[in-house]
Amino acid sequence: MKVIKYKVLLDEENKNILVKESAQLYASEKGEMNTPAQIVHLCNDVLQANRLAEEHLWLLAFNTKNKLLGLFEVSHGTVNGSLITPREIFVRLFLCGAVRFVLVHNHPSGDTTPSAEDIHVTQRIHMAGEMMGIQFLDHIIIGGDTYCSMRDQYSKLFEQKQ
Repeated sequence: MKVIKYKVLLDEENKNILVKESAQLYASEKGEMNTPAQIVHLCNDVLQANRLAEEHLWLLAFNTKNKLLGLFEVSHGTVNGSLITPREIFVRLFLCGAVRFVLVHNHPSGDTTPSAEDIHVTQRIHMAGEMMGIQFLDHIIIGGDTYCSMRDQYSKLFEQKQ
């Protein structure tokens, strides 16, 4: 599977555009990312997420068949925090035509327990995804050799609100 990293720039009219930053081949069955473990493996191999000294937050955008459309670094923070709002996520999702997505961020401390802010951001992004009709599949925290799938550990955050 080809992993394409994008960034968002402004064109001459000050409009957001996608720009390919890099592309690399990555060995994965059928190019699908169906489990948190597969996503963590990709992020550790391609981004070295488990080795970074500051927090980073990435967006993995998928089509209807769970094929990876693109990978975006959305935020680069400090040793214990990163700033994110739904806008940064959804601009990228709209530009690449995604219908599903996963957020991944690292905890340099190695402790993958979600912070109160991690939980709050996950709730806000999930609500925005429901409103936009784009499915938020998971928010994964990587720390050293371990990870936390918030969908697995905090499934109530991902329940549909009526």
